[in-house]
Amino acid sequence: MAIDVRSVLFKKMWVIAALFIKRICKAARKYLKLGLIHMNVVPWLLTTILFLSSALNAATGNSVVSVNPPVPAPNWTLPAIQNAEGDLSLSEFKGKITYIDFWASWCGPCRLSLPALNSLNAEFDASKVQFIAVSIDVVEEDAWDFLKRYAVDYPVVIDTESEIARLFAVDGMPSGYLLDADGRVREIHIGYKSGDEIKLAESIKKLLLEMDAS
Repeated sequence: MAIDVRSVLFKKMWVIAALFIKRICKAARKYLKLGLIHMNVVPWLLTTILFLSSALNAATGNSVVSVNPPVPAPNWTLPAIQNAEGDLSLSEFKGKITYIDFWASWCGPCRLSLPALNSLNAEFDASKVQFIAVSIDVVEEDAWDFLKRYAVDYPVVIDTESEIARLFAVDGMPSGYLLDADGRVREIHIGYKSGDEIKLAESIKKLLLEMDAS
C-alpha cells in the first residue's frame, strides 16, 4: 500500500504546531499567575492559536482546536436582547461549563448552528452547563429579524462594536468557545457542519466528569 506522503506531512505539521501552542499556553499561564503579564495578552494568545491551527484545520477538515494548557477567558459585559434581561457578564457563569457562540445575521451556517445548540441546551442540566449566543451585528434590528426566523432558547447578547469578538480573536462565523468551570478556554470550535454538535456534546460531557471529580 502506497504511503500518503501529504497526509503524513500534515500530521507532522499538526504535532509540531500543537506542541508550540502548548508551550505558549503554558508560559502564558505561568506569567499570568506571577503577575508578570496582563490579561490583555489573552487576545494575542488566542489569535496565535487560531493562526497556527486554521491552515492545518482546513487541510485536515478538523473544526475543533484544543487549547492545552487552557487559558483564562477575557471577562465581558454585554446587553441581552433575548432570554435574559439587562446586561450579562461572563463572570456570572463561573462555576458552570460555558459555551460562547459568536454569530451574525448574515452568517449562512449560523442558521443551522444556533438551532442545533438548542438541542444541547435542552440536553444538559442548566445548573451546570450554560450556552450564550453573542451577535456581532452592527444593527440590533438585524439580529432581531434573524431570531424571529431562527429561534434560540438560551441567552442572546449583542456586541455591536465587535469589541468582545476582538478579545476572543474571532475570525469567521460561527465561532464557539468552550470554557470549563474555572472560566478557562478549553476548546475553540470553528465554523459549523452537520454533526459538529455531537463533538461539542462529547467535550461538554468530559468537562462535566472533570467538574464532578474535583
